[in-house]
Amino acid sequence: MTEYGGTGDPARSLAILWRTGERPSRKGRPDLGVDGIVRAAIEVADAEGLTALSMRKVAERLGVGTMSLYTYIPGKAELIDVMVDTVYGELPTPQDVPGGWRARLELIARENLALCRRHPWLLQVATGRPPLGPNVMAKYDFELRAVDGLGLDEIEMDLVVTLINGYVHGAARGAVEAAQAEKQTGLTDEQWWWAHAPFLAKVFDARRYPTAARVGAAAGEAYNAAYDPERAFEFGLRRVLDGIEVFIRSRG
Repeated sequence: MTEYGGTGDPARSLAILWRTGERPSRKGRPDLGVDGIVRAAIEVADAEGLTALSMRKVAERLGVGTMSLYTYIPGKAELIDVMVDTVYGELPTPQDVPGGWRARLELIARENLALCRRHPWLLQVATGRPPLGPNVMAKYDFELRAVDGLGLDEIEMDLVVTLINGYVHGAARGAVEAAQAEKQTGLTDEQWWWAHAPFLAKVFDARRYPTAARVGAAAGEAYNAAYDPERAFEFGLRRVLDGIEVFIRSRG
């Protein structure tokens, strides 16, 4: 299930994201404030996924009544916005990255992939309307600076950043699904294959699907699985960067 950010009250959401007018936490409960609630919510989502997240579960983790959370955060929609902005704060945004624009975009891609692996629930949040918090803004500014001064106009800069993030989002989904497959099914990739192989051999006609037979056999031997997320990410990232390089040269 996909969650859509920005569905809460805009004024309340932005006030929470930017911590303006935040109420002080209760005496003796320094963890019972926006930061503490968000940390607990992230822990729930990391462990159980976004579909399992609720204000009640967060309250249980904090050892308080559910209604006490609403003093700080009005609902789940606003909570998810702050969670997304908070984990984006884990991304590095250095002023200088050696190696030029390609190295900068590669760093962005790798760090965003790692973030999604740490917090797989991010893949369940629609990104078309991002929370307009400080860490989202810092992330966007850093990513734009990666391609600033290359002769691209502002729209082209935005589209390059969108291309990189879109590629990473797709690659991250595949990597997360591959990592969770064994946990969810109780089978390793090798066990899955050997369970299906005898039955596939009875129905699969290599003469009818010669290309699939040839390539599938080579890929299966190379990956020891049906899919290799690491190899797919590295191959795809190089091709995306190659394409961006051609585009940048055409604008020079």
